[in-house]
Amino acid sequence: MTESWISTFPGYTQALSLTKKFFANIIKTGPVPQHIGFVMDGNRRFARRNKIELKEGHNAGYESMAHTLELCYECGVKSATVFAFSIENFKRSPIEVEWLMELAKSRLLQIVEHGELCEKYGIRLNIVGNIKLLPKDVQEILIEAERITKGNKRAILNVCIPYTSRDDMTHAIKSVVKQVKSDKLSTEDITADTITENLYTAGVPPLELLIRTSGTHRFSDFMLWEASDSGVMVEMIDTLWPDFTPFQLYLILLKFSFNYDRRRLCKKKITL
Repeated sequence: MTESWISTFPGYTQALSLTKKFFANIIKTGPVPQHIGFVMDGNRRFARRNKIELKEGHNAGYESMAHTLELCYECGVKSATVFAFSIENFKRSPIEVEWLMELAKSRLLQIVEHGELCEKYGIRLNIVGNIKLLPKDVQEILIEAERITKGNKRAILNVCIPYTSRDDMTHAIKSVVKQVKSDKLSTEDITADTITENLYTAGVPPLELLIRTSGTHRFSDFMLWEASDSGVMVEMIDTLWPDFTPFQLYLILLKFSFNYDRRRLCKKKITL
C-alpha cells in the first residue's frame, strides 16, 4: 500500500512532516513553480495490482494527493491544479461514478473544515469545470467548500471536477462571444490573452509545471491551452498516483529549478 508497514511505527507522521519541511527549505533556495498541474492517474490500476476494491484505490489516491499538495505549499507554490474528475469519467460504471462523487464530497469538506490543508496553508479552494453536470447534492457541497475558504489569500487549490480542456475552451469562447454581443468587447481586441482570461483558471498564475503519473504519455484533455506555453515543463512518470511520493515531487522540483533559466531563454527566443 502507499505508506506500507513503516507508517505504523510510532512517530512516523511527525518524521514525515519534518522531512517534508527539510525538502521544502532546500527547494525554496531556487526558483519554485508558481503553478503546478497534476494528472493523478493510476488509482484503478493500483487497486487491481493490490487486489483491493476500486473505491479503496481512489481513497489511496486522495492520501497521495494530500501529501503531495502539502509539500507544494510548503515549498511556496502559489497555485496547484488537480484533475479530480473528467467529464469523460461519466462513461464509467454507475457504481464507480457514485464512489467518486461520494469521495469528492467527503474529502473536500475534510480539507476545508478540519484544517488539514486549507486552513494550515491559507488556501482558497477553486472548483474548475462544468459543475452543472454534477448531481445537485455534489454541487451544493462544492459551492459550500468554496465559500468556507473564500477569505484565504496565501495560495489556491484548483479542483477540476468535472472538467476537460475542450469544454473549458468552449466555455471561454462562449464567454467571449457573449461579451462581443453585449458590446463589452470588440472583435479587433480579441487575442490569445482574451481566451486565457475567460478560462475557468483565469486569475491564477500561469502554469509552469505539469506532472502526469502512471506511465501514460498523453495529456488526456487536461490544461491543453495552458500547457502549450513554451515555458511549461512537462513530467510524465511511470509511478501510479497512489504510489507517488513527496520525495519524487522533490526531485521534479529540483529539476525544474536547475532548468529554469534555460526555459526562460527558450521562451524569450520564441517570443522574439
